[in-house]
Amino acid sequence: MEWLNYHHLLYFWLAAREGGVGRASDELRLAPSTVSAQIRALEHALDEKLFKRVGRRLELTDMGRTVYRYADEIFGLGRELLDTVKDRPTGRPMRLVVGVADVLPKHVARRILQPAFGLDTAVRLTCLDGKPADLLTELAVHRLDVVLSDAPVDPHVSVRAFSHLLGECGVVLAGTPALTKRYKRRFPQGLDGAPMLLPTPGTMLRRSLDQWLETAGIRPAIIAELEDSALMTAFGQAGVGLFPVHAIVATEVCRQYRVRVVGNVPDVRERFYAISAERRLKHPAVVAISSAAREKLFD
Repeated sequence: MEWLNYHHLLYFWLAAREGGVGRASDELRLAPSTVSAQIRALEHALDEKLFKRVGRRLELTDMGRTVYRYADEIFGLGRELLDTVKDRPTGRPMRLVVGVADVLPKHVARRILQPAFGLDTAVRLTCLDGKPADLLTELAVHRLDVVLSDAPVDPHVSVRAFSHLLGECGVVLAGTPALTKRYKRRFPQGLDGAPMLLPTPGTMLRRSLDQWLETAGIRPAIIAELEDSALMTAFGQAGVGLFPVHAIVATEVCRQYRVRVVGNVPDVRERFYAISAERRLKHPAVVAISSAAREKLFD
């Protein structure tokens, strides 16, 4: 296995940054010949010339400029590491890597994550979709800072993780203006035989909706069972059937997709969770998300 000598890289980086071996040797408090020897050792290891002499000056070669860019990033990350450990501001955007369970509607996920952008420190957000079990595995090895889901961690899952309730909200049924006009007047009893789009069986929302329909004695015509909430909304916008929408984003969904609310689904409440690898939330952006969700977002 090949290893890079970071001392050699540091001497090269300083010489390139300071504009010459002499200035780099002054900063390092070493003899210019020592610095030159270290740079030659790096060139030998890379089998590339990094400097070329132009008159009495040294200039970077094309490969030298490439190596300098990498070195600048490497030593920049080193400074950031020290600043982070010593709790000093880094000047770089704070990274936030979030796993979003595929059953979570994207409009809801966006509303939950929005407060992360209101911090004094800039945030660089990375969102990854996936099955909850797969996301928990990534969380366990610290590739994710938090997982957003509509269900707490299954107690039978071997991954060590902690569920933090963000809040809950109601659910409404929505549809095109034509469908809304047809079924709104006698809602919910008039939904018997109504075309409906539902989440796939096994999801928390589907179980709640099935229980409500059964209790109310309503037998809709299930046109499609859809795992992707965005696809469900697209079919709903096309007039294929009525579809469930979380109440906290109903106004946004109706405006964006030109649909209307048929009625509130009584006794159906959806809960949302932030799942972390630690018992206490520590990431500043995750703390902000959790606090905003509990205090402002959910009813």
